[in-house]
Amino acid sequence: MKKLSAYDRVEIARSQVRPVITDYIEKLFCDFTELKGDRLGKEDASILGGIAFFHDIPVTVIGHRKGKNLDENLKFNFGMPGPEGYRKALRLMEQAEKFNRPIITFIDTPGAYPGLEAEENGQGIAIAKSIARMSSLKVPVVAIVTGEGNSGGALALAVANEVWMFENAVYSILSPEGFASILWKDSKRAKEASKLMKMTAGELYQSGFVDKVLKEPEGGVLEESEDFYKELDEALYEKLKELSDMSPSKLKLSRFEKFRKMC
Repeated sequence: MKKLSAYDRVEIARSQVRPVITDYIEKLFCDFTELKGDRLGKEDASILGGIAFFHDIPVTVIGHRKGKNLDENLKFNFGMPGPEGYRKALRLMEQAEKFNRPIITFIDTPGAYPGLEAEENGQGIAIAKSIARMSSLKVPVVAIVTGEGNSGGALALAVANEVWMFENAVYSILSPEGFASILWKDSKRAKEASKLMKMTAGELYQSGFVDKVLKEPEGGVLEESEDFYKELDEALYEKLKELSDMSPSKLKLSRFEKFRKMC
């Protein structure tokens, strides 16, 4: 079997045939009800969130949404949320805490949308508020990086008690192209950058930044990878049972201590 480079995994993480959040919702949860809007007047389709049942446990599910073709990606802004998306996510997290529902997030984004309109409408503060609020939540939170996890746009959904990554997912401060552009003024050196960035699941697990790496089928997880979904389901169920036995104050404290060690 060919040993995959860091950039090989970047390409797999970005693959158009890779499952998206709607596939995970269909495979893992029952009776999903989508909730929309940031309560300030706009719906951002690049964040999908709602309420569902997981093994008869009411949960809140939130994640970045990419499409399976060009039309869907245009509709979902290629999984790059604006501030309205992060405000919606924050609203659903606070609702989950109010009704004592565990939160499961799925992370797959090139990063938050960097456009002028997003900045004018409070992109930075929306991300910051989401990160701050997640750190103080008193319900179990599990974050799963399924594809790309770039920049604050990913971290805004990843301040969790447990952070997991799929084997071929990547998680970093920005894309390798962005890193190369900043460091060398040459985005074509992305392959070299991805190696320097230590952005693969295995590297991040060894460094203690993620808690679990979910092994994928050879070539990457696909929509029809039923054994993989079964393993994910079982692991998630066991972890939620474990976290649900913790007191609200302990959940909050353990999450704080987890991220404080990374500083």
